Amino acid sequence: MRKYLYRMLARYVRMYARPADKALEVDPISADLAEAMEGIGKVSTAGLGSGELEGADYLVFNGNLHYEQDVQEYLARIRPHVPARSRLLIVTYNALWRPLIQAATTLGMRRKTLESNWLADADIENFLELTDFELVRKDSRILIPFYIPLLSALANRYLAPLPLLRFFSLVNVYVARPVSQAPDWRPSVSIVVAARNEAGNIDNIIDRVKPLGPDDELIFVEGGSSDDTWERLLAAQAAHSDRNIVVAKQDGKGKGDAVRKGFSLASKDILMILDADLTVPPEDLPKFYDAIASGKAEFINGSRLVYPMEKEAMRFLNMLGNRFFAAAFSFVLGQRFKDTLCGTKVLTRDNYIRLAANRSYFGEFDPFGDFDLIFGATRMGLKVIEVPIRYRERTYGETNISRWRHGALLLVMLVFASRKLKFI
Repeated sequence: MRKYLYRMLARYVRMYARPADKALEVDPISADLAEAMEGIGKVSTAGLGSGELEGADYLVFNGNLHYEQDVQEYLARIRPHVPARSRLLIVTYNALWRPLIQAATTLGMRRKTLESNWLADADIENFLELTDFELVRKDSRILIPFYIPLLSALANRYLAPLPLLRFFSLVNVYVARPVSQAPDWRPSVSIVVAARNEAGNIDNIIDRVKPLGPDDELIFVEGGSSDDTWERLLAAQAAHSDRNIVVAKQDGKGKGDAVRKGFSLASKDILMILDADLTVPPEDLPKFYDAIASGKAEFINGSRLVYPMEKEAMRFLNMLGNRFFAAAFSFVLGQRFKDTLCGTKVLTRDNYIRLAANRSYFGEFDPFGDFDLIFGATRMGLKVIEVPIRYRERTYGETNISRWRHGALLLVMLVFASRKLKFI
C-alpha cells in the first residue's frame, strides 16, 4: 500500500518538478517519497541558513503540516529563505479519510504518530496569506490508495479529479508562490509580432506601439507571405533607425513557430506577443506590462470576452467555440482562463527559458503558439491573471485561422492536455 501510494504521489510531484528542476523535500517525515522519486533532495528547516534553498525550483511539504504545532510560525520562519521563483508543493490528507487513516495506524499499516492537524482548503489558503505566500492552484488525487488491477488506475487517474468525486479524494496538492514585491526598476520588453500577409499593418504597428520599459525592442517574424510583408518590414526597419526593431524570417510554418523564433531572438526582461492584425489594440499593452511588472502574476493572458466587440470582430460560431474551450481548459488547467485563444500573452524571459527547457513534456505540437505557453505556465505553477481588452475588427487582410480545421486541432490539444495535466 505504501509503495503504491508514494509512487502515485511522486508522479503528481514530478508533473511540476521535472528532472532538470531542483526539487527539495522540506523536513521529510519519512523516506518514502525520496525512494519513489529519483533526484529529489531534502532540507531541514532547523537552523535554516541563508543559502540552503538557493536555486530551488520546488519545495515539497509532504504531509508535515499535519504535525506542526504552529503552522503559521513554521511557514513564516521559512518565508525569508524562499527564492522568488520557487513553488511550494504542499501535500495534505483529506479529513474525510481520518477514520480509515486511524484504523491503518492501529493495524500497523502506517507510521504510529497520528496527525494532529486536519487542515481544510480555507485553512491552507489562510496560513499562506498570513505568511506572504499565495495559493496558485489545488489538485485532488487518489480515491483508492492501494493497487487493484484496472480499478485503481481508473479511479485515481480519471475519477478522482472530477467535480464532486474530488471531494472524496485522499490527497490534496496545493501549489503556492511567494508574494512578489514590485521591483524598484522598470524592466524592458521584447514585443514579438508574427506577421504573415500583414503588409498593410506594419507601419500602423510601429506607430502605435509606445515605449513600456526603458529599452524595448520590437521583433517582427515573417514567414510564407504572398504579399510584400517582408519588403515592408525591411523598409520600416530602415525608416525607424531610432527604434530597436528586429526583423527575421521564421524557419518553419505557423504562428507558433514564428513566436518561438521571436522569443529566441528576444533579449529583454519581459516577453510579449502582439497579433499583427491589430484586433488587440497596442494601446492596451501598458495594462499587460503593469500586471507583470508589479508582480501581480507571472503569466498574463488577454481576454476578449469581457467587453462588447466590434460588429465583425468575432463570428458567432467562433465565439461559441472560444467559450467552450475556455471552460474546458479552465477545468483541465486548474486556473481560470476565460479566453485561451487571445493572442496577447506575456511572461518573463527567465520563466520562458525554463518553460522551453521542459517543452518535451508536451512536445512541439502547437501551431498557434498559445497553448505551448499556457500548458507550460500551468505545469510550472506560474500565477496566471487575465487582462480584459476590447477586441477590434480586422481592417486589413484576412484571418489566418481555419475555423473547422483549427477547431478540430484544439479538441486534440484539449485531450492531450487532459492526459498530461489533469488525468495523470
